[in-house]
Amino acid sequence: MATPAQAFELFGIKLWGSKKVDESEDVIGEPQHYSVDFTVSGDNEDIATKLKNTSGLWKDREKPASGVSGLLAKARGDYRRLLAALYSEGRYGGTISIKVGGQEAADLPPDATLPDPVAVSVSVDPGPTFMFGQTAIINRAPPPVERKDEVKQPEDEGFVPGQIAKSGVILQSERLAVEAWRQQGHAKAKIADRRVEAAHDDNTVDATLTVDPGRKAYYAPVEVQGTERIDPKFLAWMTGLEPGQEYDPDDLDRASKRLGRLDVFRAMRFQEGDEIGNDGLLPISLIVQERLPRRFGVGGSYSTVDGAGIEAYWLHRNLFGKAERLRLEAKVAGMGASLDPGDFTYRVGAIFTKPGVYTPDTDFVASLIGDREVLEPYTRTSINAEVGFTHIFTDELSGRAAIAGGVSRFDDDVFGRRDFANVGLVGGLIYDSRDNKVDATEGYYFETTLEPFYEIKYGNAVARFTAEGRAYYGFGEDNRIVAAGRVKIGSLVGSPISEAAPDKLFFAGGGGSVRGYAYRNIGVVLPDGNVIGGRSLIEGSAELRARVTSSIGVVGFVDAGYVGADSFPKFQEDLRVGTGVGLRYLTGLGPIRLDAAVPLNRHDGDPSVAFYVGIGQAF
Repeated sequence: MATPAQAFELFGIKLWGSKKVDESEDVIGEPQHYSVDFTVSGDNEDIATKLKNTSGLWKDREKPASGVSGLLAKARGDYRRLLAALYSEGRYGGTISIKVGGQEAADLPPDATLPDPVAVSVSVDPGPTFMFGQTAIINRAPPPVERKDEVKQPEDEGFVPGQIAKSGVILQSERLAVEAWRQQGHAKAKIADRRVEAAHDDNTVDATLTVDPGRKAYYAPVEVQGTERIDPKFLAWMTGLEPGQEYDPDDLDRASKRLGRLDVFRAMRFQEGDEIGNDGLLPISLIVQERLPRRFGVGGSYSTVDGAGIEAYWLHRNLFGKAERLRLEAKVAGMGASLDPGDFTYRVGAIFTKPGVYTPDTDFVASLIGDREVLEPYTRTSINAEVGFTHIFTDELSGRAAIAGGVSRFDDDVFGRRDFANVGLVGGLIYDSRDNKVDATEGYYFETTLEPFYEIKYGNAVARFTAEGRAYYGFGEDNRIVAAGRVKIGSLVGSPISEAAPDKLFFAGGGGSVRGYAYRNIGVVLPDGNVIGGRSLIEGSAELRARVTSSIGVVGFVDAGYVGADSFPKFQEDLRVGTGVGLRYLTGLGPIRLDAAVPLNRHDGDPSVAFYVGIGQAF
């Protein structure tokens, strides 16, 4: 005959029985030292490890408790924690004994007198594994009409007869059953009744969950609270939650991400009303705390090949009250190899972004950049402008389209001084499913760009195309080892090399390309030894990354690159290969990178060994 299992609460949710009052462990007193003997019957090491990791007595055994009362509070708390751990493994017939000074902790008064130190003995018999006998969900949500509303079935998580009756499976099944209704507009769906009974005669658990879906909900007008400088009506529109639209928790998640991208809030949250109105509308409040509108930053980089660089920016992130951003930036690079300011690279620019144009996910972007770049193959002085739009289609996919133009002057030893002027279009797509932008352990990244333009000085209609893909695969415990790979291709058609601006041609080499070679020193080699850009590009990188400790990582890598004179590679030039090792210091902002690389087929101008320092992985 099945009998109700004893009272139990997990993560604040009472599964069955009566709730008992917890005793506080925050008791201050004279230090009470103790030693712990922890034994678990049976030969299941996984359960023994889990129980020890759950026990406060075991985890804190190296430090004294806050007096006798603190030790006893910790011991009484362990009854509940150890019981929860057993239930999470489907062990509902276990026994727990915690003795302090030879007496059961539950029987000792808080003011008991104990020796210092005192011996503590924890003994656990996990008991048999219970299996689900019967499982049922009453008032289950109907199959969704739209695929985006699909939710995992509780059966997929093990909520079926014959599976181990882990308490976590029951809790997860409740969440899934409720979420299935919420995805179909029932914002206040909840578990109305939970019947969980353990039959100790045959080691089974019967579980029946009853869901109360409540009424279907629709959005009331969003109320915005806490604004100081930003327009609350604009924020309400940017949420994308239109009054009368059917409730969907995914809408709130997308709105949170969209508003977070505005970069104007120190804190932000949505608060749903407690009840759905008689008209079916659910009140939604957006509560925000704004950041200061202005900020500035300074950064730097260094490599033995490229020299030192420093950059700074100033940012206003709410220029006219609707989260418009104006960024002014400046950069000086190439310092170290020469002390002559005429050999340095300079960049100054302004970028204006207006979010929420046409749709909440569409931004207007305009930029004006002036720079002078001094490289081994050439020196470039230019002014470029771009006006266009960016749009976020999904969490992973984004795109942009713009009109771009500029004028530039190039000086090099091959073609001398040349002037260029171009106007055209720029379009691109980015797919990014990486779990971490600066230190990915899994996921994919793909970027493609197409630039059709007209070069005015030479009268050429030109198209430039690039595509880059990256993949990451982590394995081992917590993805401590990661295999990463990168491939990039490029092509320029419609113009001979002699009539193409060098910055439209392709080069390779350097810290973000083929390590071990000088920056942009991989190109088309002329008979006199000069290097010019090519019309086709192929690059590839492979890395094996390993975390040695929580803060130290090591990397082994191989990079390769090819630049060809033709629009489509004919492999008439050498494939350049570099290899090396790196050290990573892992921080909350991303790894600090130190790489050392050697070129395997070194040419003139390439170092025998190169070192690179930066923040974030190489790719």
